[in-house]
Amino acid sequence: MIGARLAAALAAALLAAPALAAPPERVVSLGGAVTEIVVALGAQDRLVARDSTSEFPPSVTALPDVGYVRALSPEGVLALGPDLILAEATAGPPEAIEVLRAAGVEFITLPGDASPEGVLEKIAVVGHALGREAAAAELATSFRARMAAAERAAAEVGTRKRVLFVLAIQGGRVMAGGEGSSADAILRLAGAENAAAGFTGYKQMTDEAVLQAAPDVIVMMDREGDLAVTDADVQTHPALGATPAARAGAVIRMDGMLLLGFGPRTPEAVEALHAALYAPAEGG
Repeated sequence: MIGARLAAALAAALLAAPALAAPPERVVSLGGAVTEIVVALGAQDRLVARDSTSEFPPSVTALPDVGYVRALSPEGVLALGPDLILAEATAGPPEAIEVLRAAGVEFITLPGDASPEGVLEKIAVVGHALGREAAAAELATSFRARMAAAERAAAEVGTRKRVLFVLAIQGGRVMAGGEGSSADAILRLAGAENAAAGFTGYKQMTDEAVLQAAPDVIVMMDREGDLAVTDADVQTHPALGATPAARAGAVIRMDGMLLLGFGPRTPEAVEALHAALYAPAEGG
């Protein structure tokens, strides 16, 4: 459940966010979750650009795209004349962020905690920065209610399924989400056990480690192009193909930003993942 530490965390986040003299009118949003919050607060008309991970709601794709959030060009961002830049904690590279911070434009980095509390902190900070505190309070109330319902459903799970989140297959090695990753957080919220143990973040696993993980289910982002992992890729991989998940055809794909973004739609992600993991079995 959403922890008691939230009030203190929100207070700290708001103290760290500068108070603007007037509500900003030209906002660049760097990060899909940031953009979703701006739109949810009714401030989409202030956005002048977004990064390439910001594709929801679809209407934001009409905005200029300043590139991938982790590989930004500061010149491209500044050319749009923003008076506020809102960025995910993962925005980079560091030298680009240094240039943006030194440019005299208000730059706010949002909290990066992949948790329901972290989402609420993001909502509060964005609401404060945009002068939309009342809308932020309403969004937070709605988020808490839906998140609590999703967590109740997860808490009712008896035997938790072992799930391996596969980010990619690189050079024949499985890149998976370990402890402390956003994948680990969303799996646990949905009532699953992360089968990837013994490492943190996203790392390559040896074939032996994949076989030892023995996942009941494999979860992946729904991707296209070079980064896509097809069912054939799973079945023909020497380790993945031998797992209980592959033998049962238990592979779940979800929109990456919905699944891992930790924004206003996180309760929806938890509900959808929980249903995909457990509804078929529960329904007999």
